[in-house]
Amino acid sequence: MFTAPEQLSAATKANFDAQLALFTSLTGKAFEGVEKFIELNLNAAKSSLEESSAATKQLLAAKDPQEFFNLSAAQAQPTAEKVLAYSRHLSNIASSTQAEFTHAAEAQIAETNRKILSLIDEVSKNAPAGSEQFVSFFKTSIDNANASYDHISKSTKQAVEALEANLNNAVSTATKAATPKIAKK
Repeated sequence: MFTAPEQLSAATKANFDAQLALFTSLTGKAFEGVEKFIELNLNAAKSSLEESSAATKQLLAAKDPQEFFNLSAAQAQPTAEKVLAYSRHLSNIASSTQAEFTHAAEAQIAETNRKILSLIDEVSKNAPAGSEQFVSFFKTSIDNANASYDHISKSTKQAVEALEANLNNAVSTATKAATPKIAKK
């Protein structure tokens, strides 16, 4: 038979270990996201430098002002498309990193809740007579907190999904609007 202080001590240690594991996991995921972001920016900078060099050579080789302006206008469309592709890729990196954070946090919260309820059940078995109301109140409080968390979590997910959909719509609309104008030049 365990005593309440021993059970609480073991639960506290397990919770600390779980929090440390979560922190380590989230830190690793954050670094992965930063690595992807840096790789994207390095590739974009390298590509931009190479393309700028080639475009400059073409512009300097223009034989008259009309050819110069035609070459300049021809560069606008691919540049706009590359900016949009970059922003989409950046959005994908942010979305996937956020999804990994959410998944890790939800798993940790579920496990912590399971452990807390298990601890309450174990402690309530050894609780003195007459404490059933307190244990019931405590369980109800935890259930209410979990329900609130679930509601907030679902609302946040819906808001993020709506924001991503609106962003994708805006990028798509901007792409469609920019393409004919750039092509006409």
